[in-house]
Amino acid sequence: MEDRTFMTLMRLLPKSALSSAVGHATRLNAPRALHHAAMRAFARAYDVPLDEAERPIEGFDTFADFFARALKPGLRPIAEGERVIASPVDGAVSQAGYLADGQAIQAKGISFPVEKLLGDEESARPFRDGGAFATLYLAPRDYHRIHAPIAGEIEGYRYLPGEFWPVNRISVREKDALFCLNERLITFLATPLGKCAVVKVGATCVSRIRASYDDVLTHQHTPRKEHWYEPTRGIAKGAELGRFEMGSTVILLFEAGRVKWDERLVPDAVVRMGERIGEGT
Repeated sequence: MEDRTFMTLMRLLPKSALSSAVGHATRLNAPRALHHAAMRAFARAYDVPLDEAERPIEGFDTFADFFARALKPGLRPIAEGERVIASPVDGAVSQAGYLADGQAIQAKGISFPVEKLLGDEESARPFRDGGAFATLYLAPRDYHRIHAPIAGEIEGYRYLPGEFWPVNRISVREKDALFCLNERLITFLATPLGKCAVVKVGATCVSRIRASYDDVLTHQHTPRKEHWYEPTRGIAKGAELGRFEMGSTVILLFEAGRVKWDERLVPDAVVRMGERIGEGT
């Protein structure tokens, strides 16, 4: 009953307008003391590990800067090995497994089509039958930058505007194809293990998603956009791909038959950016 009530309220809520308002508030040209007070309250409420941040709260100008903070150098070692996959984020596993008939598991009894997630059939083809997927949820306390899970070449990106449903456990259990409805920024990689897609999913109060390899910023009321690089852009494993300006979910996809996830990649397992989560077969 509570789940249904929550989803009814979410349907009525102006989620895009709310997300924009939250984003503006976090970047507001206001006294630094006001932003610092908000940072401290947020850190207390969500038990943010402030000792991991590159600088203390007083070193950030706005709440948005604090939320997308960098970590202290060397704090997240990157798993070695050309065929070893590193977690792209700090977070928790929502689901991980292998696609069947083009479908990935969202929650018990719910799946979603990879074609809809990525925006077209051609992009989905390498992953459709047996591709590896891992859905990683970033909680408010987490570090919110996204990194390359393996070295390779950035082939291009695609921005898919959409809705701003929350991506909490209730929504994931109740809303069909949730990740295919929300705003997404997808980075396509060519790697030693074949094609890889890193899907950054927006959500309620996720004001923007920013790419690190190009001038790409989401939630700007722009239509679908994509760009393919010629030549492609090389990226090292662990290098930054982008960041959430307020947090959400990352879905990692690897080409069919090329990757095996580690056994510990089960729902609710905690992962840290850079640590091993799988390997090429």
